[in-house]
Amino acid sequence: MAEKKVKLVASAGTYDVLRRPIISEKAAKLSETNGVVFEVAMSATKQDVAKAVEVLFGIKPTKINIVITKGKVKTFRGRSTGTQRSVKKAYVSLPADAKLDLSADM
Repeated sequence: MAEKKVKLVASAGTYDVLRRPIISEKAAKLSETNGVVFEVAMSATKQDVAKAVEVLFGIKPTKINIVITKGKVKTFRGRSTGTQRSVKKAYVSLPADAKLDLSADM
């Protein structure tokens, strides 16, 4: 029997899961070992991130780690204080043969 290839279709929610790629020194080091870092929606799960990466980039991730970075408290001009927003990050590991260069698109 021939195997059927299931074509994944991007829905409106798929684009809401991955907010933006995170470009930092740590992310650059991870890209050497086929890793990518994304800022994701606070409600996103590992399964949501895996499906979004597979649909949008055509690459099935091998591993996903999710981290929530709490917003820091900052003082403005010595008087009022405020809080930066909390960020949820997804560290996505890709297969060794996959190539995904997000810095070239920017």
